[in-house]
Amino acid sequence: MKTELLAPAGNFEKLKTALYFGADAVYLGGKNFSLRAFADNFTGEELERAVAFAHSLQKKVYVTANIYARNADFIMLEEYFRFLEKIKADGVIVSDSGVAYVCKKAAPSLPIHLSTQANTTNKYAVKFWQEQGISRTILARELPLKDIAEIHEFVPEMELEAFVHGAMCISYSGRCLLSDYLDGRSSNRGACVQSCRWRYEVRALNATNGKSEWLPIEQDDKGAYIFNSKDLNMLARLQEMERAGIRSFKIEGRMKSGYYLATVINAYRRAMDGEEYALSEKELLAVAHRDYTEAYFDGANSETVNYTDSQSKGEYTYIADVISSEKGTALVQMRNRFKVGDVLEVLSPDNNFGKTFTVESAIDSKGNEAEDCKLVQEIYKIPCPYTLNKGDYLRRKNHTQA
Repeated sequence: MKTELLAPAGNFEKLKTALYFGADAVYLGGKNFSLRAFADNFTGEELERAVAFAHSLQKKVYVTANIYARNADFIMLEEYFRFLEKIKADGVIVSDSGVAYVCKKAAPSLPIHLSTQANTTNKYAVKFWQEQGISRTILARELPLKDIAEIHEFVPEMELEAFVHGAMCISYSGRCLLSDYLDGRSSNRGACVQSCRWRYEVRALNATNGKSEWLPIEQDDKGAYIFNSKDLNMLARLQEMERAGIRSFKIEGRMKSGYYLATVINAYRRAMDGEEYALSEKELLAVAHRDYTEAYFDGANSETVNYTDSQSKGEYTYIADVISSEKGTALVQMRNRFKVGDVLEVLSPDNNFGKTFTVESAIDSKGNEAEDCKLVQEIYKIPCPYTLNKGDYLRRKNHTQA
């Protein structure tokens, strides 16, 4: 079985971006039962369209239903699973044993994937779930390579999926109560506010004088990020993961932008297809990210917290979406300000990837020449020596200070 590159899709446009840039499959959520309630997500009609669109490209769609359910959820869940079976979704991702049980009864032909939220960390748990009819286990992020290999050897018939890139949770495989405690929004029912990313300060009551005082715990002049995990980056270890039995490489990020997804998926796709590793590694620095880590791949690791800041700026600025291209020109929709004279770079899954050109002129949607393209989402026509495609992006390298 060829190892799958699995990407997130927070809405239909991001689904098209993910598949265009090389994902073999996407995972997405409906309007209910998903752990990313703040993503756009998909209506029933959109889910049906998404599955049909992906299948037309010989690609797959997995639908998340990975909340920890309560009794009142199950009437709707049964109907939902029957609907997913009807539209021929390629699998449903669940965490809750009760949800898995109801799915088997309501939609027996719908493949069930066990979410990372289920905290599957050992071979006996994987064997148990295999006997319950689970076809794929998404392993806990805390597992080292040697444990993954043991699991595959013990239950070779189980498909194994693992995260390879993106944000990590400060808590054990996402089983966190911090958001619920601080903001009343349950992370295990899809409403996490990512309170682990907040900047924290500490006050102490001085028992001698009765005054409350701030304690200096700043990592920088902005404050302290004491719960803020680094981002996962397993690009250098993909072959080892494949040899250990992983059959699906999963990218995190249903809340991320289309540009972010395009950059990261493009990097992993090219690495998996045997292109130069250094190029793909450089690409992962192009977008906003926290410091990278390989987490627990080699065992215990105490260096997984990103103390320095909430998130680092990438090396490029996202400039425009390509709408069309013909006769030496490109029609683009502006996303960040650019000017005549700027050097732009192409982000594309084809051979135009990495090519640059200078903006020699720009004409807006009213036919006026523009030296400074500063109207957000305005359509501009610019000269371009390459034939670009709808879905490509333009970006500009950020200047670094000497």
